[in-house]
Amino acid sequence: MNLVVIIGLGYIGLPTSALIAKNKIQVLGVDINEDVVDTINKGKIHIVEPELENVVKKAVESGFLKASKFPQKGDVYLIVVPTPFKSNHEPDISFIESATKEIIPILKKNDLYIIESTSPVGTTEKMKDLIYNSRPDLVNNIYIAYCPERVLPGNVLEELIHNDRIVGGINKESSSKAAEFYKKFVKGKIHITDSKTAEMCKLTENASRDVQIAFANELSIICDKADINVWELINLANMHPRVSILQPGCGVGGHCIAVDPYFIISEYKNESRIISQARKINNYKPEWCLDKILDEIKQFKKQFNRNPIIGIYGLAFKPNIDDLRESPALSIALKLLNTYTEDKLMFVEPNISFHNKIKISTLGESLEKIDVGVILVGHKEFKNINIRKENIKWLNFVNI
Repeated sequence: MNLVVIIGLGYIGLPTSALIAKNKIQVLGVDINEDVVDTINKGKIHIVEPELENVVKKAVESGFLKASKFPQKGDVYLIVVPTPFKSNHEPDISFIESATKEIIPILKKNDLYIIESTSPVGTTEKMKDLIYNSRPDLVNNIYIAYCPERVLPGNVLEELIHNDRIVGGINKESSSKAAEFYKKFVKGKIHITDSKTAEMCKLTENASRDVQIAFANELSIICDKADINVWELINLANMHPRVSILQPGCGVGGHCIAVDPYFIISEYKNESRIISQARKINNYKPEWCLDKILDEIKQFKKQFNRNPIIGIYGLAFKPNIDDLRESPALSIALKLLNTYTEDKLMFVEPNISFHNKIKISTLGESLEKIDVGVILVGHKEFKNINIRKENIKWLNFVNI
């Protein structure tokens, strides 16, 4: 193996590139964003991920990692591009198609082509047909497989190394070839299946988590109405040896759990009843949180005859990262900006310094000014906030 070409240098593509390069395998990372390419070639990173910058720096300095806007001939090709939605949450695989079309002219016999992007069931087979129709000389002469990432932002490098991987090829030879490749840098077990099962496995994992979170979020709404402390309730219920309820929050965000269930729903609308309902519950939770905040504003104004200064704590979709993708906290913040006085809002997000629509304040300055504090994300910086401070009313939508 002389060169691995990775198309897409985002939250998964860049750590994967760095990890492979760390194992002294030549990697060319490809991205359409020139700033991203330039940043990586300087040994720096454009995302927040613990330890990643150090690994990228060493990989670039050692010559095993380079970035470019254009692919070149390699031996292994990884497609790690976004799969956004069309209207009505229909999956859009056009980025995968574009990336595939870009490398079709340079593919050669015995190359390994792998999709890592989250994909609707059957996408790998579609890309196989696209390659074969464009290059009949490659029919049964290259290896094609699907291998989804299954990592947690904030711990990506460790999980890329130690998590088990599901590898599904279009045939047994492709599965074996892809498994052999991942064994070069993955210490977790490699489980072999077919491409459609591998695609569905990724979607199933995150749909399952979405359903479990929906239960916790629905429970929090019920407990609020029943005047029950949901955190205490869940702690007590989880003392049962066969019960493990998750913690509720202000919704579900990120590039996986809030997205992947729709890949199933779009294809199996009549069959995916529980999955569909879970999505509705988790999509409703930010609206419910916003209503609670607006109600608190009304109560404060009624009591003190003035509008309160509101502190919003957390904008990312989960604790201790800078990722705002599909963030319910961010959606709440933006809706507040549209419904409340901007000069009465302070937003604290320790992991970002700038947002084009929201002015970011520091934790310290906010605590000196706010009347009502709203904790939307359980960042570590918020753990020591004195929520019993008498001059501030707190609304906690996460358990800190």
